[in-house]
Amino acid sequence: MSTVNDTKCKSAVFLLTGIPGQEDVNLWISIPFCFMYLISILGNSVILFIIKTDPSLHEPMYIFLSMLAVTDLGLSLATIPTILGIFLFNSREISFDACFAQLFFIHSLQFIESSMLLLMAFDRFVAICNPLRYVSILTQKRIAKLGFLFVLRGLAIAFPVPFLLKRFQYCRANVLSHSYCLHQDVIKMACSDITFNSIYGLVVTLLTVGLDSLLIFLSYVMILKAVLSIASHVECLRALNTCVSHFCAVLLFYTPEIGLSVLHRFGKGSSPLFQILLGYIYLLVPPLINPIVYSVKSKHLRERIIRVFI
Repeated sequence: MSTVNDTKCKSAVFLLTGIPGQEDVNLWISIPFCFMYLISILGNSVILFIIKTDPSLHEPMYIFLSMLAVTDLGLSLATIPTILGIFLFNSREISFDACFAQLFFIHSLQFIESSMLLLMAFDRFVAICNPLRYVSILTQKRIAKLGFLFVLRGLAIAFPVPFLLKRFQYCRANVLSHSYCLHQDVIKMACSDITFNSIYGLVVTLLTVGLDSLLIFLSYVMILKAVLSIASHVECLRALNTCVSHFCAVLLFYTPEIGLSVLHRFGKGSSPLFQILLGYIYLLVPPLINPIVYSVKSKHLRERIIRVFI
């Protein structure tokens, strides 16, 4: 009997969810998702191309921005194809192995993006609070080490998750809440004891997203303190203006991230439609908006982009 159950579990699939009740207009719904996909890929690719080909942009701020663009590209490639498969071809089935692989990439890239935002906050902190030592602190060698360390952290923390999920039997309704796989969504389908997975997920979230967001908040407190001590009102505004694009990126990333985590853990009575829409914002909006915000706010980057296309 156990062998039969194991075989059934291995051959089973999860069913992804689009937007409930809107199946008749799936083709029309796919249009904005296609648009978001193209803009995300194009926007982040252009930023990477401009930074790579222009030696004057090989500065710490732009190197961190290129790391963020790579992470956003990975998130778009890992999520939007399955979303488009649902709305264009009604392809809702995803195998266990494909689902576990997808959630590994999604979560590891989310942890890496959180780290990149922390590094960018550190860059702004050094530039404003200790400008004379900016070049000596943020050397290219140190930037490479920090980037590698945080990428390794994101991969190492997410690596056990697929193996922890694979040991479960899934005998409940296999309909997931989103158009892609998330750890906190998949464990609800298990008919085994998920206590360890829940604790692991909570601890990992607190030690990555929670710790990073706390350090970013503290860096902005220090930045604000340093800026307010500047006598010149113009210089004060100029210093704050260099942080606007990063602050927007932080809000775009952490607000839906924290909101979705709270809903999955404590929002049992919340609207499924709201949870689905927040899930789309959580993964699709940052890769779409980040290149636009940085292109608009960064004068040097904007000029290079205009020069390429015009």
